[in-house]
Amino acid sequence: MACPLCRQRAARRRCPALGRDICAVCCGTKRLVAITCPPDCGYLKSAQTHPPAAVRRQQERDLGFLMAIDEGLAPAQSELYWAVLTFVVGFRSDPLVKVLDEDLADGAASLAATYETAARGVIYEHRPQSLIAQRFVTDLQGFLAALAAESQTPARHLERDAAVVLRRLEAGARNVRKTVDEGPATALDIISRVVTNAARQTPAAGSAPAVEPRRPMIIKP
Repeated sequence: MACPLCRQRAARRRCPALGRDICAVCCGTKRLVAITCPPDCGYLKSAQTHPPAAVRRQQERDLGFLMAIDEGLAPAQSELYWAVLTFVVGFRSDPLVKVLDEDLADGAASLAATYETAARGVIYEHRPQSLIAQRFVTDLQGFLAALAAESQTPARHLERDAAVVLRRLEAGARNVRKTVDEGPATALDIISRVVTNAARQTPAAGSAPAVEPRRPMIIKP
């Protein structure tokens, strides 16, 4: 029987989250990203204790991709970049929203253009094409406003840094499949894996969930 997720490889591994068999590759690559694994899953426990070489290579590749986008950013911009990535994961976690890299790039480009225009003294809202990207922009603006208030950063300063960060994120989302192709949500899958792994390694006793779209939090590996 073919794996119901990739429809390519044989389904030989029972997935307690999905209640059906999937292939080992999908189990390893979609774990905690596209599949909400229960904490008592034996495959999850084994992978967390002894991740196979393929998973380690993927983790290194994923982190390398995001660190390349981060390279050269000023410290404040770098902190903002990782905060935005955390927001992206929270936004994507909404089961009613199916986000693709194209939506991420379109939304990031539109909001960056809005901030760039404002920096020149012109108030004009650039709107993305898709409804998903429009919602992404609206929610991200709220997230950034809350982040500015919490950090007591002047809004214009944060918006200036956000324009730089969002242009980097746009380029990453548009170009990722030139080097890694996991489908139309490749960049989003990479972001989800890195942020989720970082959140699991962050002490969270008594704290709120590590990934939440509307609460300013920074998860930096």
